[in-house]
Amino acid sequence: MAFDLEAVKAYLAAYDGPPVRIMEVCGSHTAAISKLGIPSMLSERIQLISGPGCPVCVTPTAYIDRLIDLSLTEGCAVCTFGDLLRVPGSRDREVRTLNLAKGRGGKVYMLYSPMDILPLAEQHPEWTWYFAAVGFETTTPVYALLLQTLEERGITNVKLVTALKTMPAVIAHLCENGANIDAFLAPGHVSVVTGAQAFRPLAERYRLPFVVSGFQGGELLTAIYGAVRSVGQGRVLNLYPSVVTEQGNCEAQALVSHYFRPCTAVWRGMGEIADSGMMLRPEFSAYEGGSAGLNRDNANPACSCGAVLSGKLRPQDCPLFGKGCNPMNPQGACMVSTEGSCFQYLTNHRDR
Repeated sequence: MAFDLEAVKAYLAAYDGPPVRIMEVCGSHTAAISKLGIPSMLSERIQLISGPGCPVCVTPTAYIDRLIDLSLTEGCAVCTFGDLLRVPGSRDREVRTLNLAKGRGGKVYMLYSPMDILPLAEQHPEWTWYFAAVGFETTTPVYALLLQTLEERGITNVKLVTALKTMPAVIAHLCENGANIDAFLAPGHVSVVTGAQAFRPLAERYRLPFVVSGFQGGELLTAIYGAVRSVGQGRVLNLYPSVVTEQGNCEAQALVSHYFRPCTAVWRGMGEIADSGMMLRPEFSAYEGGSAGLNRDNANPACSCGAVLSGKLRPQDCPLFGKGCNPMNPQGACMVSTEGSCFQYLTNHRDR
């Protein structure tokens, strides 16, 4: 499907039809849209809204608390991606982040890949190594591959603390709970794994367009154009065909299904959502690091992360935005990650 980019830009800038609210679900889309200044290229009648597509942002406080406790436990070490180090846990705890726990002597390691935990576990068999397994459909296959490798090598001192999420269920939750959305930019990276097919039942059920998009400026503008022109139609447009197919990566899907099963998951500020998470199957419980029951979400009550992630509130409308909450002193997870909507709105002046 070919588009004339100059014609697309002119259409979006001059659009004078009914107001259109488009949610970019993916955190990487939020980052790209903000950095490229795309909102400034659109008619005021086209509003882009950030959604719950940043895995760090939707992690509840109880999960962070669990990791902190493990890091401070004798014989235990916690491994994680960098963003999670600064996410605050419960506000009534003295040690609120993994960074602070590390300063108190906790064993906390920042890794670039889950596979990096393998040499650490082999070099220190006297410790139990816990990996903070957060992410969406894009990341879950890597954890499945890690589990496969652990089995093959006979490594028994690695466990996963899971907070894995899936996109279709949370999108359905938004649609069922009053989200005023006219169209969705479907997450490009997730769609590589799930395929465009994952969004067809949602499109048909709610009569909303889902446009699978890449991350370059032209790709995003074209996707927004496709969304505006498709409002009211329950259809899926795959405008990222170079990497996204209808069926997705079937091998990755099978590997994930072998090790994980769907479960109810807790989303920061949004509560429990049925079938929106993935947990280890019972037969692999030896790798379970205590993920069950982490449903408490005792965040700063003044923080509006839940409303921002649901598209009900703009980041700049949170009373803490840019004041008590900023990248150097984040009060909520949305201000920590570079994919977080609050971080992007503030640092790229998208709030203006």
